[in-house]
Amino acid sequence: MADHNDDGILRNFKTVLWPQAYRDGDAELLGRLLHDSFEMVDAEGNVSTKADELEYVANNLWDPGSFEYRIERLSIYDNGVAVVTGEGAASKYRYRSSNVLVKEAGEWRAISSHVSGVQQESEDTQ
Repeated sequence: MADHNDDGILRNFKTVLWPQAYRDGDAELLGRLLHDSFEMVDAEGNVSTKADELEYVANNLWDPGSFEYRIERLSIYDNGVAVVTGEGAASKYRYRSSNVLVKEAGEWRAISSHVSGVQQESEDTQ
C-alpha cells in the first residue's frame, strides 16, 4: 500500500538523486536506486542493464550543463508500483522518458526506464 510520503520520495528520487548519481559519477548511489532487474531502453532502442549503467557511471563524466527533470505524471499504485514520466531538459538537449519503479522492503527502486524524442537544442536558444 502506498505511504503518504511516497509522492515526495519519488519526486526527489527522479528529480534529484537519479541525475545526481550520473552527474557525480556515483555508482554506489545509482546502485541503490536501480533494481537488480533494471533495464533501460535508450532513444536508439539499445537496451542496458543495471550492471551496464553502473559501469557507465563509474567510467564516464556526464555534464549536461544545466539540467532539470520535469515530472508530468506520477502515479503510485497500491501494489507497490509507480510510474513516472516527464521531460529532461539540459543545456544542449531535451528528451522524454518513462520510468517504472517498485517498492520492496520499504525502498523504491527503478526497474525500467525508456528514453525517446531526444532533441538537440540549437546554439541560438542558449
